[in-house]
Amino acid sequence: MGDGIPMDKIRNLSVRKTIILYMAAALFVSFLLSAVIAGIAQRAQMHVWWNYVDQEAYFKAVQREGPYYVTDIARPAEQEMTRSDLFVSELCDFLQTYTVLILSMIGSCAAVFLFFRNKLKKPIEELGRAAKKIAENQLDFTISYENKDEMGVLCREFERMRGELARNNQILWKTIEEEKMLRAAIAHDIRSPLSVLKGYQEMLTEYLPNADIDMEQAMEMLSESRRQIDRMDAFVETMRKLNSLESREPVLSEISAKELEAEIRAELAVLEKEYGKQSILQAPASKESFFGDKEMILEVTENLLSNAFRYSQRQIVVMIRTGYSELSVCVRDDGGGFEEDAEKITEAFHGRNVKDSLKHAGIGMYISRLYCEKHGGNLVLKNEEQGGAVVTATFRRIG
Repeated sequence: MGDGIPMDKIRNLSVRKTIILYMAAALFVSFLLSAVIAGIAQRAQMHVWWNYVDQEAYFKAVQREGPYYVTDIARPAEQEMTRSDLFVSELCDFLQTYTVLILSMIGSCAAVFLFFRNKLKKPIEELGRAAKKIAENQLDFTISYENKDEMGVLCREFERMRGELARNNQILWKTIEEEKMLRAAIAHDIRSPLSVLKGYQEMLTEYLPNADIDMEQAMEMLSESRRQIDRMDAFVETMRKLNSLESREPVLSEISAKELEAEIRAELAVLEKEYGKQSILQAPASKESFFGDKEMILEVTENLLSNAFRYSQRQIVVMIRTGYSELSVCVRDDGGGFEEDAEKITEAFHGRNVKDSLKHAGIGMYISRLYCEKHGGNLVLKNEEQGGAVVTATFRRIG
């Protein structure tokens, strides 16, 4: 374990410190090898020159001057040396003069090569692979470079960008699907009243001139036509409202538990009278106040209560929890429960077996989910084991 720590530190050094380390190591090794080679070359050269020295005179001088007598061996003239000795001597001169330069250049090139291979090659390949996949719109991959140097930071930022692109792609596809659903809903909701109006118009055009239809029947057709027109007007108004809802931002204010309980109690009283069913409100006392958009919260609560009253058999139970950081409204009914999953039910314009408070276009649950998400919360729908539906709207403090 202790041997791995220095390697981790070296691996996580910055790019600047790493190249300095590689160059320093390369130059140190180059200078060391140069000194060794130069020393060997010098000894080899002395050995060649020794063959051309008057050895008898040299030893007599050593005996005369003492054991510590040192004298340089003179360089023989070129014409005195054989061709092979001359070549060896000049080669030794070359090695002593240029070895340090040549090895320093080779060491520097080797340092750059090792630096690229060990420090840059892998992250560059990872980034290149990632860029290619992003260009091909393939975002289901990860960048696995984990070093903590500049290249590691760059790879992590690239990975964060990939994650953001993947999330944005999901949002885009969801938006496209919702637009498809919206167009289908518009076509469906407009086609039906138009077909009715067209049929009545053809009947009146055919039978009214010949008096084949009495006035009561004609007035009934006109009245029904008026209802179909009102239906289309309501649908157009819902469309306008939906666009404004999606762009609406929360208007924050302080909401106390007591204030919220009073508002919901008043709403329950109206709904009990309208539907002839009972309700139980459970609101534990809390001194903490929630900070959020009161109108949004009350609209979501109204949607949930209206749906529960309409689909319950006898009674609904409402539970409110108010805290500093979170507020939740849970509504239980004793009806038949949901027959479809929550994702389907909370889509805009979903109109089949939907516990929805808006009669015209089926967007009550969609609006409730939208408002919860604008508050950083969520809308959870589920069925009770003993029967009935449970819807919980959660709102979280913003800011």
